[in-house]
Amino acid sequence: MTRLEFIRRLEMGLKGLPADDVDDILADYAEHFDAGMAEGRSEADIAAALGDPARIARELRFEAGSRNWKSARSPSSAFAAIVAFVGLASLDILILLPIVLAVLGTLLALFVAALAVFIAGGFVLVAGPFSGFPGGWAVALLAGLGTMAGAIAAGAVLTLLSIWIINAIIWFGRLHFRVLEPAIHTEA
Repeated sequence: MTRLEFIRRLEMGLKGLPADDVDDILADYAEHFDAGMAEGRSEADIAAALGDPARIARELRFEAGSRNWKSARSPSSAFAAIVAFVGLASLDILILLPIVLAVLGTLLALFVAALAVFIAGGFVLVAGPFSGFPGGWAVALLAGLGTMAGAIAAGAVLTLLSIWIINAIIWFGRLHFRVLEPAIHTEA
């Protein structure tokens, strides 16, 4: 593979990252080629030593997603971290995808259930005193407030669980990268 092919494939794999980051990464890899050629190595040898540019791009995208998640814990950064993880662990994902999807689907269903319980508690709180709630209006108010508080607590626990799961996925991605890193950065 020539220098130009390597840089083009790397650039294609980095689409979606900020342009400044892509430019810095491409400049770093161009320097690798310059240094290797100064030592008398061919472009093909340098490209082979650097590894597969598509794989490198997936790893760099994962690192960017991981940094985003660490700096701003938001749903969008969590989604970006998961997508980057899927790209990095493309082979492992055949086994992990059903597990990850089942866990994320269950979490989403539990969030929806907590929201439904919160709304039901609000209904009991507002309509209970006027509808002849068993035990009277005070029981209706307390039952509504208790149900809403329980739903909020369940939502908080689910949020903590979601953060733990995202961190576990990022940990697995970093572990995956550390295991493969020696093979990627070997010198020919």
